[in-house]
Amino acid sequence: MEKSSVVSQQLSSPPSRPSRLPGRFARLPELAGPGFLPLGLFARLPLAMLTVGTLTLVTAVSQSYAIGGMAAGAVGIGSALGAPVLGSLADRAGQRIVLLVAAVINALAVVGLLAAAYLAPGYGSAGDAAGVLIAAFLAGASCPQVGPMARVRWMALTTRNLSPTVANGGRSVASNRADLDTALSYEGTADEVTFVLGPALVGVLASMVAPWLPLALAAVMTITLVPAFAVHPSQHAVVPAPRKPAAGVVPSDGHARQGGTRPHRWAGAVVAVPVVAMVCMGTFFGATQNALSAFSAQYATAEIAGLLYAVMGLSSAVAALSVAFWPQRFSLASRWVAAALLMSALSLLLLLPGGIWPMVFVLLILGIPVGPVMVTVFSIGGVVAPAGRMATVMTALASGIVAGTALGAYLAGQLAETQGPGAAFVVSMVAAGGLLLLGVVTSLVMKGRPGS
Repeated sequence: MEKSSVVSQQLSSPPSRPSRLPGRFARLPELAGPGFLPLGLFARLPLAMLTVGTLTLVTAVSQSYAIGGMAAGAVGIGSALGAPVLGSLADRAGQRIVLLVAAVINALAVVGLLAAAYLAPGYGSAGDAAGVLIAAFLAGASCPQVGPMARVRWMALTTRNLSPTVANGGRSVASNRADLDTALSYEGTADEVTFVLGPALVGVLASMVAPWLPLALAAVMTITLVPAFAVHPSQHAVVPAPRKPAAGVVPSDGHARQGGTRPHRWAGAVVAVPVVAMVCMGTFFGATQNALSAFSAQYATAEIAGLLYAVMGLSSAVAALSVAFWPQRFSLASRWVAAALLMSALSLLLLLPGGIWPMVFVLLILGIPVGPVMVTVFSIGGVVAPAGRMATVMTALASGIVAGTALGAYLAGQLAETQGPGAAFVVSMVAAGGLLLLGVVTSLVMKGRPGS
C-alpha cells in the first residue's frame, strides 16, 4: 500500500482521545490531525495583511490615496491571476510542493515591494510609481493560497466515506455532510478572524511603529508558517487528480460522484456565478477599507482605518461560525439571498455616522450578514466544482475576493480623493446589491436541480 493511502486511512480514523472543542467542532481536530487548526489559521494571516499593508505603506509614503489604491489594486490583480494557477498546479502536482515554492517566492517579492516603496524616485503620477506597482503585482501573484487549500483538505477528509466501497463501514452520509458544513463554517470564521487580525496588526504596527513593519512581518510569517502547513500530514488526504481519473479513484477534491467522475452539465456554467459573487464581496471589502481610510482621516488619522475595518470582521466571524448550526432545510441559495438582502440594507447605514464611535456601531452591525454570505458562496462553489478541480475552483473563489478588493480599493480611492468618503461608501453599497442579485440568480438556477 502506498504511503499516501496509509496516511489517508490514518487521517480518516479519529483518535480515541476526546477533543476539547465543544459540540460539532469537536470532530475537526480529530479529522485533520493535531496542529492543523492553528497552522491553517495563522498561515493565511500574511494574505490578510498584504492588501491593507500595501495600501497603508504606499499611501503613507506617497501621501496619495489614489496611488495607494492603485498599489493595493496591483496586489489584487496579481493574486487574481496567480491564485487559480496555483490551484491548478496543486490539483495536478499536490499541495506541498506548490505551497513550499510559493512561500519562498512570495517572501522575496514582499521584500522587493518594501524596497521599491522607499526607493521610488517620486510619486507625482502613476508612471513614477511603476516600480512599486510591479512589485505589488508580483507579491500578490505569488501569495500562497492557504485558505482555499485548507478547504480542499476538509472536503477530502469529510467526504471520504461517501464512496460506495466504504459507505457500509464508514459514517453515514448525513454525518459526513454535517462535518463538511461544520468545517466550512469554521473556515469562514478563520478567514474572518485573519481579516480581523490582519488589518488590526497593520493599523497598530503602522501607527505605533512604522508603515513598513506590517509587510516585513507578513514576509517572516510566510516563510515560516506556510511551509509548516504545506508538510502537515493532512496534505496526504488530497490525491492529485490524473488527467483521466481511473475507475474507483477518488479525485483530489475527495468527492466520490455517483455515475462516474463526470460532473453535471450545468455545474461548469454555474461555477462562474459564485466566482463573480466573490468579486462583488471583494469589491465591498476593498471599497470599505479605502473609504474608511478617508473617513478616519477626517476625525483622527488614516492609519486607524484598519482597526475600524476589524470591527466589521469581528461580527462577521461570529456570524460565520453560527452557520454550522443553521438547519439543513434552509437551502444554500436561500441562505445567500437572505444574508445578502440584509447586507444590502445595512450597507446604507455607512452614510450616516458623523464620528468614529457611531461608525464602530454601524460596522459591528454590518458585519453580521457578511460571514454567512461568504460561507454559503464557498459551499455552493464546492457543490458545482468539477471532479478533480476543487483546488482550482476554491482558489478562483479566493482570487475573486482579492480581485474585487483591488477593484473596490481603486474605485473608492478615486472617489475618496475627489469627493470624500461618502462617495467611496457608495461603491460598497453597489457591491452588496450585486451580491443580492447574484443570490437571486443562483436561487433560480439551482431550484429543482438534483442535490440543490
